[in-house]
Amino acid sequence: MCWSATADLVAGTGIAVIGAACVARVRRVRDLPLAALPLLLGAHQIIESVIWRSGGGTGPATLAWAVIALPVLPLWVALGVLCAAPPQARRRLLIPIVAAVATAVPLAYSLATRPVTAEIRGHTLGYALDLPRSGLLVTGYLLATVGALLLSGDPVLRSLGALAAVGAVVCAALWRLESVSTWCAFAAVCSVILLVRTRPDPVPEP
Repeated sequence: MCWSATADLVAGTGIAVIGAACVARVRRVRDLPLAALPLLLGAHQIIESVIWRSGGGTGPATLAWAVIALPVLPLWVALGVLCAAPPQARRRLLIPIVAAVATAVPLAYSLATRPVTAEIRGHTLGYALDLPRSGLLVTGYLLATVGALLLSGDPVLRSLGALAAVGAVVCAALWRLESVSTWCAFAAVCSVILLVRTRPDPVPEP
């Protein structure tokens, strides 16, 4: 997520503040799940700052990080997009919803039956969990998250999906090099986009 405990803590706190502002500005109940997404992302990074400071390994913080990252996030994004999307887009969003469920269930089962560990690798944290059919799970995960945003029928959410796709590629490449983890920067930008989406409509002049 970020390259150090301090970076995770600062970024997580800032993103959570943006999330609180998004929730406060929501005008439609059906927009609430997506508006609250930065709160989840912020909490996720704050949890990772605890993992950094503990030197990695197993434990409640590592498990909490994995639960949010693996089964919770694809379901949250897919359902949030379904709630916020215009009616004409909801039928095609059933595909990401099915992908989210099909991905989250085996991920949750793996977390319940197998240990997850974190390891500090330079300026990144690596997480290890024995996953069956990991390629299929990654495909389903991306369809549930990036795919849902791209299929949303909402111009702002489509832009968010494109940004998330680029961010996933860039962050994965840097993470594999074990040079630096940059997902927190993309999470911050995505949170700002959601904040813009929840801005109040301008008051018409009399």
